[in-house]
Order: sequence, then structure tokens, then C-alpha cells
Amino acid sequence: MQSRIRRPGKSRVSVIVMLITALLGVAFLSAPAGGAAGRGPAGKGDHRHRGELLGGRAGLGKVDFTGWATAQRAADRERRAKGPVRGGGQPPRAGRDLTGARAPLAAAPARAAAAAAGTTALVLYDTAGPYGHLGELYAMATANLAGHFGTVTAKPVSQYTAGMVNQYTATFYIGSTYYGGSIPDAVPAAFYQDVVTTTRPVTWLADNIWSLANATGVAQFQTKYGWDPTASYFEANGSVGTVTQVTYRNQNLTRKIPAGQDGGVLRPAISSGPGYPAVTQLATARDTGTGTDFPWAVRSGNLTYVGEIPFAYVSESDRIIAFEDLLFDSLAPATAERHRAMMRLEDISPNSDPAQLRAIADYLAAEQIPYGINVIPVYTDPKGTYNNGRPQTVTLAQRPELVTTLKYMLQHGAVLMNHGYTHQYGNTANPYNGVTGDDFEFYRAHVDASDNVVYDGPVAGDSALWAQTRVTLGLAQFALAGLPVPKLWTTPHYAASATDYKVFAQNYTARLERSLYFSGTLGGSTADPNRFIGQFFPYVVKDVYGTTVLPENIGNYEPEAYNNHPARLPADLIASAKANLAVRDGFASFFYHPYYPVQPLKETVEGIRALGYTFVSPTTAA
Repeated sequence: MQSRIRRPGKSRVSVIVMLITALLGVAFLSAPAGGAAGRGPAGKGDHRHRGELLGGRAGLGKVDFTGWATAQRAADRERRAKGPVRGGGQPPRAGRDLTGARAPLAAAPARAAAAAAGTTALVLYDTAGPYGHLGELYAMATANLAGHFGTVTAKPVSQYTAGMVNQYTATFYIGSTYYGGSIPDAVPAAFYQDVVTTTRPVTWLADNIWSLANATGVAQFQTKYGWDPTASYFEANGSVGTVTQVTYRNQNLTRKIPAGQDGGVLRPAISSGPGYPAVTQLATARDTGTGTDFPWAVRSGNLTYVGEIPFAYVSESDRIIAFEDLLFDSLAPATAERHRAMMRLEDISPNSDPAQLRAIADYLAAEQIPYGINVIPVYTDPKGTYNNGRPQTVTLAQRPELVTTLKYMLQHGAVLMNHGYTHQYGNTANPYNGVTGDDFEFYRAHVDASDNVVYDGPVAGDSALWAQTRVTLGLAQFALAGLPVPKLWTTPHYAASATDYKVFAQNYTARLERSLYFSGTLGGSTADPNRFIGQFFPYVVKDVYGTTVLPENIGNYEPEAYNNHPARLPADLIASAKANLAVRDGFASFFYHPYYPVQPLKETVEGIRALGYTFVSPTTAA
């Protein structure tokens, strides 16, 4: 999911993108955008605030994915060279690949109760090895998704004790460290034994599934689950291949990993012949380099296996959607099919054009579509970038015609939301020019020589007091203008420190956005500003900060490319909405800048409705 950010000299549009997925297993990140050159102040059809970007293209902060992928492939080749290590029992029969087979999708066994107040999830993650820090990042992403269903406990797998799986509705293990060689297995024997003896659902991602089979007996594993992890590898014919598509619930989902950064998808060797249980192929991976298919996710008995950790380099139509829906099988299998849509108007400031807002408001009212209005209460251009070199600052109270229009919108289906105090940071280019809507407010960033927005860390002086002061000043401006107190918040350019997110939680009932999640959060230690994962969601979640987060998962209309992000047209948003139909109870949520004409919005709304989505208010979703 990407939003864009542009560099100065082009009209800026607040970048609302969520790279909520990148670096080997991330959710998403966001960054600011730019706009068309030489047009004037924000909201006047002049400079345009693109979308909200999320933490970089991979979605993870400062992770060497090339190094990780190289180590992953080397470890897998070493395991293959040694050959399967057989556990107790008779040698298993030769495995066969399910290439080309498409077993019907199966609901989880009835043993898993529907999501309710008592639904609980246990998320276990690796911490060992040179890339051990990835485990917590992926665990936060998984815990956030599980937060849609109930209470979540996350801890290093090394802290697992016998019987723990039976204390939770479902357990998720994220195998991000490939154990072997110089990295001893940190998974307790008790966990291996409990996985195969419990009746509770267990979902296992990526590495070390072969260690589970070896620890419990390969023959016994095959007899119980119908496949042989010790004969399953990430490579076929010496390569991880070019897996660019995952098919799930009749939707073709994308998978776009840069060359050299792909650790591969495990290709399960399915056991054939009498005596082996059926294995349900939940999702199918397509290697477009060879034209072959193989299982991306399988289930048998209580065990669901996903062949990779799908949190890095995600997009609005990515294979992460399959994993997001799979959680229903173990945590809420009785969930009925439901598809809702949600939209918000973005980057409305005291410099916005009331006529443009009224035109869109009248269209949405005529279509009976509820929506959010993301308002920045103070517009400032400290260097006069769009005001002939003269600094300019304008508040809502100084724009009575705009305030009247906002009240009109609230009377016709809109919900007031707060989008920062000034949506920029001081007199500093952050990363563009210091103008409201163009720049980050709660995080530092710059544009590198390759035109990528790079996240640098929290702003100077960042603290709970600093963030609270900006929130308080912003809310005061709404009051001075005679507007109601906003209950919903969207972080400017989807980026803030862990400290700031906690402040937002104290002032608003929910955030509607994509967000950053920092290392140290699960363990209760000081957040590491250089290690984070960006994420966006297909449904409402309670995240690891303890906040309700409403989804924005299909991006925004943006007719021009910028910061290495392509243009995003109505057809692209509609295609992403279609991909998200794979989530049985999910949203297609987007935002739109009101300085654009009504027609592209109309095309987007009509296309999403035609897919069967029903538009709801952000307050209803919350």
C-alpha cells in the first residue's frame, strides 16, 4: 500500500501511503507527497498534498533484506545438502508436490469458537541470530491483526512453557530465524510437543517447520498432517524462483519482492498414498518464471502452515490479504461475509477552497455516502513558498466561509477528524518546504538522491509533553472556530514516534490511518526509532499501542507519479478493493483530496459499490 510523496517544485499532496508492508514482513509505512509546480497554497488547487507514505518501500526501517535473503537461502541449501533427518517411526513415503492442484478452501474445524469477548491469541516470535530483531517487528504486525478478534499476548518463543497453547483460542508462531549452523534452535521442546498434541489451532509461518517434524518424529508428523517438512525447501532447481502471485479465495494477489531480497516461499512436499490425511491447499503461489504453481498455505488437522512471512513489500493488493483473512479460520470461523467501504476527504486546511468542498459534499450527500473530513486547524507557509516569499499563517477562525462549509458538510453526512496541528514541522524542510500538508509534523524525513523519501527518526525535542501540546493547541483551534471536538485522528503522513502514538490514544477514540510500530514495544523497553514496521489493516484492530485503528487499505487517487510511486487512478483503487474481497469481513477504505474534480471520486465510488461494498461512516466502523 503505498502513498506518495513528492519533492518540492511540484504540487504537494499529503502522502497517504502505507507501505505497510515492506522489509521482509512489514505492514506498511507512510510518507508525504508533493504536487503540481507553481500553483499556490494548499487546498486552493495550487500545491497538492499527495498521500501519506509509510516508512519506505519495504515497510521496515533500516533492514538489510539483501543480507537476510542471502543468509536464508544459504541456510536452506545447507539443510538440503545434509538431507532429511528422520525422527522415530517408519521412513515416510516419497513426497509429491501439489503443483497445479487447487484443493477447495476449507473452513477451520468447528473446535475454534467464534470471536467473542473471550477470544485470545498467543503470538510467539524468534529473537536469535543476526536478524533476530525482525521477530518482534513481525510479531507486532501479527498481534495487531489478531487484535481485531480479542486479546493478544506476544512473547519470544524461547519463553514458551508447556501447556501454554491450551490457554489460548489460537497460537501463531513466526519463524523468522532459520535455526541451524551457528544459530542453535531456541524453540523449546515443549512447544514442539504441544503443537502436535493440542486440539487448539496453531498457525506456523516460514522457518523451522522441519524442526517440528524432526522433534516429534517425521513419520508421525506425516501420518498426522500429510506432508513432510524435512523434504520441503524454499528453492526449486537451485532458485527461489519468481513468485509474483498468490491466489486466495478466487482473488489473484500480488507479490513484489525486489531482486536479491527474496528469501522464497517454502514448497511443501505433500505425502501421497493410503494412510496420509488430506491436506487442504488454502492459497496457491505462482512462480511466473517457470509457470508452475505450488501451495502458499496449507492446513491439516490443527496446523495451518504459511510458506513465508508476508509483511515486507506489501501493497494494497498484496498476498498479505490472504494471511489477514486466514486469521478468521482460527479466531472467528463463524464470521459471516460482509464487505464495507469507507472514505475520507484529506488535507482540508484554512487555505482550502469552500467551493471545491461544497461540490464534493453535495455529490456525497446525493449518493447518501457518509465520510470523514480530515481537517488541519492551522495552515502555515513559514518561508512564503506559495505566497511570493511572504510567510503566511491562517487559522480556521480566520476563514469563516470555510467554517460554514465544514458545518454544512457535518450536517450532510460528514464526520470531523483531526489531521495534526499544522501538518509540518517548524521552519524546516521536512522533507520539502515546511508548508502545511506537504511536510511531516511528528517525524523527520528527507528525500535522497534517488528521489525516495527516507525516514530519519523522531523530531528534535519529541516527548509526550511536546506531542500533547500540539494536540491541545489544535483542539483549541477547532473550539475557537465553533466546531465540535474531533474524536478521530489521522497522523500527518502516517508517521510519528511511539511516544506520540500513545499521546494520540489519550486524546482520541480511534485513529484512521496506517501506522509505524517500533522495536521495544512488545518488551516494554525504550522504542528503537531506527527499527520499525509500517502496517495498514483490512479491518478495525486494537493495536499494540492499545488504540483502536480504523482501516485505510486501498490508498488514494493520485493522477501523477512522484517519489518513485506511480500514479494511482480510480481503476487502481477499484482493483485493490476487488482484491480485498478475499477478506470475508473487511473494508475497502480510501481517501481523496478535495482539490481534485468530483468525477474521479464518482468513478471510484461507483466502482467500489459495484463490487458489493456498502459505504459506512468512520464513527460506525469504530
